[in-house]
Amino acid sequence: MRDNGGLMNTPVTPTSPWRLSVAPMMDWTDRHCRYFHRLLAPHARLYTEMVTSAALVRGGQWRLLAHDAAEHPLALQLGGSEPAELATAARMGETAGYDEINLNVGCPSDRVQSGRFGACLMREPALVAACVKAMQDAVGVPVTVKCRIGVDDQDAYADLQRFTQTMVDAGVQVLIVHARKAWLKGLSPKENREVPPLDYPRVHRLKRDFPTLTVAINGGITTLAQVREELAALDGVMLGRAAYHDPYLLARLEHALYGTPLPTREVVLERMRPYIETELARGTALKHMTRHLLGLYQGEPGARGFRRRLSEEAHRPEAGWTLIERALPMAAAA
Repeated sequence: MRDNGGLMNTPVTPTSPWRLSVAPMMDWTDRHCRYFHRLLAPHARLYTEMVTSAALVRGGQWRLLAHDAAEHPLALQLGGSEPAELATAARMGETAGYDEINLNVGCPSDRVQSGRFGACLMREPALVAACVKAMQDAVGVPVTVKCRIGVDDQDAYADLQRFTQTMVDAGVQVLIVHARKAWLKGLSPKENREVPPLDYPRVHRLKRDFPTLTVAINGGITTLAQVREELAALDGVMLGRAAYHDPYLLARLEHALYGTPLPTREVVLERMRPYIETELARGTALKHMTRHLLGLYQGEPGARGFRRRLSEEAHRPEAGWTLIERALPMAAAA
């Protein structure tokens, strides 16, 4: 069948809960997206969009923590730089049922920098350590850090090594590393995901230097072959935009790494139906859910027709499950 993608069912014994994960992505990995991704990859660790500690603590935005029980294992990513506030936000996340609290030390956007969090914190490892310690004292779930390999001109391996040592001394046991450095001035967030060169060997070296630290890698990984190559050197692989634009890749990876039966795309959509119909009954517009489904047939005949029908019609007030049923033949018949 074409849906097996030529993959052999050769499961790799999982050695870490972080073996396969989907990156936190602003405006993308909302609760609807995560539910969809969970159907594709039952073992993958999923992450929320970044939520600022201020929004939770000062803004009282508990709604930002809403999620479905089916999304677990699920991590809450926080952005902030005030230890006490982050501790309170982490406690709120644990109360809401999250399995992990992740601190964002990798986002390079101007808005994030103005709030003194994200990648700019790599220049203040002692502050990050204080934040981590406060969060760890507040919760019983793992507190992890997601960072870059460097920032601006502070990009020598020794700088990353010092940052990592500071994290380990603070009690961090899991570090997720985006294998690009960040330029805080002169590059947009999009350019920061594409322009600085990837340096996987640097992350591999970090794992060799810190063998007891769980190290997962993020950045530019788009194929099963790459995932296998990285897992030979590291504890985990985190996929970002590849998983969003080609979500069926998650099902292929789940099948290859864990031996889970590979569902067809049509089966995945049918499993999504109860969730969509429940959300529609609650007043959620179909477009908020179907936007995450657009890439399901990526690379397949009929993918364009499937995307076009959903894109052009999901915004209509009367749009419901029948729209997806009408879009399916456009892909299945191609």
